Amino acid sequence: MRMKVKDVARIIEQYAPLAMQEGFDNAGMQVGRLDDTVKGIVLCTDVTLDIVDEAIACGHNLIVSHHPLIFHALKKITGRTIVETIVARAIKHDINIYCAHTNMDNTPGGVSWRMAAKLGLTQVEVLDPHPAADAQGQPVTMGCGVVGTIEPMLARELMARLKATFGVDAVRYSGNADAMVSRVALCGGAGGFLVGRAIEVGADVYVSADLRYNDFIDNNRSIVLMDIGHYESEQYTKEIFGELIMAAEPDCAVTYAKNEKNQIQFYI
Repeated sequence: MRMKVKDVARIIEQYAPLAMQEGFDNAGMQVGRLDDTVKGIVLCTDVTLDIVDEAIACGHNLIVSHHPLIFHALKKITGRTIVETIVARAIKHDINIYCAHTNMDNTPGGVSWRMAAKLGLTQVEVLDPHPAADAQGQPVTMGCGVVGTIEPMLARELMARLKATFGVDAVRYSGNADAMVSRVALCGGAGGFLVGRAIEVGADVYVSADLRYNDFIDNNRSIVLMDIGHYESEQYTKEIFGELIMAAEPDCAVTYAKNEKNQIQFYI
């Protein structure tokens, strides 16, 4: 029996329940019908027109993304905005769109955990923990960000590793680039709100994205701060989606978006 969209949603939500999302978020089904039979799945970080067209071209009818396409209520679908255009294109071609955003940030083993694995951190634990319950009602420790240990190295050496691991053209940082670091805190996406927590748990360095000028200036004597970019920090989340789906349904046609790129470019 072939999977339906609701089966894919169930697989992801067993790992990252929708109840774990933040109040501002809009995770879950975005466009389409939960009862549609899945012909194939495209996995991505952001839903763009290129990715919708990619799904159409390869005959896949489900896109699973990390970031929601729709954050705010749509009063019209006229093509006036890029979101309206994408929604209209998806509906016209029977493309379903599902996302797992802050619920995937907050769940154990989620976004920041994948960052830690890519960097080779050990002894990883939640940076800002909050008691919760999983889909079966069992107690779990969810929360934002992680903190772990890496072999001692200079902060500039860690920045070089970040560039290589996450495909970063440049790392914004403050603090002593020649400081020896080994305790590393991480948070995928906009993590400025956790700078104080990273200092509190004794991290030598905090790696995140969308850090503000004052985040750098106010804390550069207490910790080395590194900003690698929002997309770059969360780009590996789609690997989690792929692993979950393929473990449950090995015969499902799952592809990683070939036309995905960071929407923010740099002129160097």
